Amino acid sequence: MMPESDTIPAMSASVSGSASGAASLPLAVLAERVAHLRATLAEAQRIAQQPDGDSALSAASRLALKEDIIDAFKQADAALQEAQQLKERVKALAADWKQIAPPSSSVAPASSAAGMAATARVDHLGASTFVEKGWSKLSLGDPTGAEATLRKAIQLAPGHTEAETLLGWSLLLQGQLAPARQQLHAVLLRDPHNPLARATLGLLHLREGNPSEAIEQLTQALKSERDRKATLYAWLYLGMVYHEQAQYGDAEGAFRRALELGPNLVQAWYELGRTYWFAGRPNDAMVAWRDGAAANKFSPWGKRCADVMVEVEQGGAPPRID
Repeated sequence: MMPESDTIPAMSASVSGSASGAASLPLAVLAERVAHLRATLAEAQRIAQQPDGDSALSAASRLALKEDIIDAFKQADAALQEAQQLKERVKALAADWKQIAPPSSSVAPASSAAGMAATARVDHLGASTFVEKGWSKLSLGDPTGAEATLRKAIQLAPGHTEAETLLGWSLLLQGQLAPARQQLHAVLLRDPHNPLARATLGLLHLREGNPSEAIEQLTQALKSERDRKATLYAWLYLGMVYHEQAQYGDAEGAFRRALELGPNLVQAWYELGRTYWFAGRPNDAMVAWRDGAAANKFSPWGKRCADVMVEVEQGGAPPRID
């Protein structure tokens, strides 16, 4: 079972006072971390509900998850304080602007502008909630559930770039290549340099057996540093392209780069292990899979790392192409 719910308010109160001393993360990075924690917690709760859940969830696993949640709360509180300070600075700018604004200014009345902003904010926040849930489902290996959730986000905010990109990703992971391509191209038509759409399109070309096209798209994604998630997965997918081309040295370098950026990207550990195996380095392969299973044993890729170790120990081998 997970920590008792009545401990949460006390935990929140204890960190809120010290959050001002924490260095806040960029909101995109923090949102990705929260989504990862949501996925991990959901899996832990599923295991805890099983008959042998108490033994399957170690005290160390519970404590580590609790500490991660506390730290994420601190980061969120620090980010909130920074946002509030920024808001106050913008209000000061508006006050200064009024001193130079002509009486006949064509700017919309404050009440009207505020009403429009409130409406947009509600739509955006509602859509962002579904986007976060959609990403969480993708992290849990549920692209079908992610598709349904992301379509709700798009209903709330048509043209929401991140929602539409993740929708294309979810369709791709379900094997719906043509709809995925259409979705990603629609995003790139509006935002030609969108790195996450480029990275996802790279995976699509890999699935279609077009390595040169895949490398081109992934290289384009890596030219931008505006989206950490896109950079992370571009390196992962680039490693997969090199692996399928039997360029094991290049594949290892790409997977290692992905893991430098995201040590908890368990799929990279799994793929790195496969690369080592087919490069004739079985001991290194076992170490990579062991590290992947330890990084997050509740994730689908953590389980695959554990399963492939058992398969190899019994005389089997990992699939060459996954």
